Amino acid sequence: MYNHILVAVDGSQQSEQALAKAIQVAEFHKSSLVIAHIIDLRNVTGAVGFHDSWFVRIENDAKEMLARYKELAEAKGLTKVETVLKSGNPRFLIAEELPKTYHIDLLVTAATGRNRVERLLIGSVAEASVRQAPCDVMIVKNAASE
Repeated sequence: MYNHILVAVDGSQQSEQALAKAIQVAEFHKSSLVIAHIIDLRNVTGAVGFHDSWFVRIENDAKEMLARYKELAEAKGLTKVETVLKSGNPRFLIAEELPKTYHIDLLVTAATGRNRVERLLIGSVAEASVRQAPCDVMIVKNAASE
């Protein structure tokens, strides 16, 4: 039985598939659902042209995405849906901090996300989740690759 489910989203088609699976599992278990997006600033904070208006635009886009996803989950009948928007290291926040903060017993994430080049360089959120999360982890494969 899962009571508290966390799904990591980044706006990619793969993360939307993970969201759909998380909604299904939450429906079945009558669980609460936390939909989380992490703005990864590790590779851009020193970049030329990085300034507040850029971050505000990224943050506003993320808030709109989370609101859409929350609406979708509620339209499927979920009543306990929360969104979380943070900036920082997604590997740490998704795999370690958020599961502890929200008492998560199932973490759902896509096998791949938006940035495949970064995954090759520093590893994926999915990999970190399997290794570090204090709860069960469901990795959702890309439906197009099946």
